[in-house]
Amino acid sequence: MTYLWIFLGGGVGSLLRFLTSEWTTRHWGSQFPWGTLAVNVTGCLMIGVLARWLENPGQPDGTFPTRHLLIVGLCGGYTTFSAFSVQTLELIRDHAFGKAIANVLLSVVCCLLSTSLGYWLASKNTSPLSLR
Repeated sequence: MTYLWIFLGGGVGSLLRFLTSEWTTRHWGSQFPWGTLAVNVTGCLMIGVLARWLENPGQPDGTFPTRHLLIVGLCGGYTTFSAFSVQTLELIRDHAFGKAIANVLLSVVCCLLSTSLGYWLASKNTSPLSLR
C-alpha cells in the first residue's frame, strides 16, 4: 500500500511541477531557469509546512500513509533538483558562468529559507494534517 501512496502523490506532484514551471517560464521568460527555481522554492516551502504538520514524536519517520503520499510522493514528484542540475550544467557549458553561479546560489539560499519559512509557518498554526 505504501508504494501506491507514493505513486499517487508522485503523479500529482509531477503534474504540478510541469504546470508551475510552464506558467513561470511564460511570465518570466526562458533566458534563466526561472521555472525550475520557482518549483524548487515553492516545493521547499511545501515540504517545510508538511514536515512540521506531519511530525509524529515517538514514531519512526514515514510510518503512516499521509507522510508517504505528501512528502515522499507529492514533494518528491514536484521538486526538480535533477532539472536544476542539468540546467546549471548547460549554463556552464554555454560559458554563462554568472548565470550558473546565480542559479546555484539563488536555489540553495532561497530553497533553504523557503523550507525554514514553511516549517516556521506551520509551527504557528494548528495543522489540519496533524495525527496527534
